[in-house]
Amino acid sequence: MAARPSWQGHLKLSLVTCPVALYNAVSPRGDVHFNMINPETGNRIRMITVDAGTEERVERKSLVKGYEIAKGEYVIVTQDEIDAVKLESTKTIEIDSFVPADEIDRLYWDNPYYLVPDGKMAAEPFVVIREAMERAGQIALGRVVMSSRERLLAIEPRDKGLVATILRSKDEVRAMKDFFADIPDMRPDAEMIAIAEKIIAQKEADFDPAEFNDRYEDALRELIESKQKGAKITRAEEPKDTNVINLMDALKASLKGAGPKKEKKPAKPAAAPKKRAKR
Repeated sequence: MAARPSWQGHLKLSLVTCPVALYNAVSPRGDVHFNMINPETGNRIRMITVDAGTEERVERKSLVKGYEIAKGEYVIVTQDEIDAVKLESTKTIEIDSFVPADEIDRLYWDNPYYLVPDGKMAAEPFVVIREAMERAGQIALGRVVMSSRERLLAIEPRDKGLVATILRSKDEVRAMKDFFADIPDMRPDAEMIAIAEKIIAQKEADFDPAEFNDRYEDALRELIESKQKGAKITRAEEPKDTNVINLMDALKASLKGAGPKKEKKPAKPAAAPKKRAKR
């Protein structure tokens, strides 16, 4: 396994424990990153640390962490003091409970990780925990400390291993009513809805992640390659605003231009229903 683990510790289900490692399931290596360059010299810019009060330069290695309790007033905390705050979840993912997958709102799902046994001796207890979870047919919830924060994990069997997905906290997810409250209550025309449903039906397809590439990243790479070759860069045309005067006419025109319905892949045979654990 070439990748480095993001976290190493133990997975615990009641009295059964095994060493495990978390690997990031998402690779950011495809992103296009830019550096800040001095156009006069062509050199890369190096950021320096400066005291906000005296404007004097400070060595980064001499800095400490502080938490602002009032304007310009901080509580200083050393790394040793931070390390002294030990939680069980810093080195152990203890499964607290099991819940049905459909009870977790998709707004809360965040970063996925692959959870695998760490070492040959870990394989047997790991497989026992994984098999028991698969038969339960529910999502396991546990906690882990990563990047100086305790995170809630949703753990589910996938292939021969487990996928652990960090869940956002309640404070991170904004209330929908704060954004949807101003949307007016309207009773749309039934015929318009029927036409819109036909347009949707014509666009039905199977989800294939291979079809979804980042076209903006691709355009940036093409831009960089063109610059390397000395090509002249032309600005793309701005999209024109569509002034829809008659919504019904626009819907009917869309229905005509939607094209033939895409063929869906044959459905896989349904798997035998999993037994749910008693809650």
